[in-house]
Amino acid sequence: MTIRRIVVLHGLYMSGFVMRPLCAKLKKRGFEILNFSYNTLEPDKSVIFNELDAFIDTQATALVCHSMGGLIARAYLEHNSAPSQYVEKVITLGTPHKGSAIAKHMHDKGLNMLLKNSIEFLMSDNQNWPFSAKLYSIAGDLPLGLMPLLQKGSRSDGTVLLEETQLPGMAEHKVFHVSHTSMIYSRQVTRYINSLL
Repeated sequence: MTIRRIVVLHGLYMSGFVMRPLCAKLKKRGFEILNFSYNTLEPDKSVIFNELDAFIDTQATALVCHSMGGLIARAYLEHNSAPSQYVEKVITLGTPHKGSAIAKHMHDKGLNMLLKNSIEFLMSDNQNWPFSAKLYSIAGDLPLGLMPLLQKGSRSDGTVLLEETQLPGMAEHKVFHVSHTSMIYSRQVTRYINSLL
């Protein structure tokens, strides 16, 4: 089935606003877009899943997700509703599929107030990608952020370690010379997303 619909999910401390430029480029190609904003510190799974179900319905759909958005997408697929069976591709940008070292560091330092319920997603310990939807994981290796201070000599986009973006069972892993936030706006990354769709 040809993908007609795209759900776009933003990351922690963000809103759909930051995803607008990417959505505009995807819309130009004729896709129907749901640029979904959710409260990243108090994500309400039932509200999120119902919205996604209603939008996807019975149409072939791709999920394009930045950072924590990819972990929300995984929870949606695990929820296993009838519409979720129509998700053909999940494209993640800087998603810590294996759990976030930065979130773990904050948790260990007693800074849970800064993360609230996002911890449930960010501290996940996923070992593989078991879904029929294909996973395309995009990572950055321009380390602008806290990560180089927390783990010297590590490869990261500044926020998420390269190794956190890789999972057995994914269809493809692609690394661009971008930072965690700049990948949303990168022309190269957008071209790659377009090629996958």
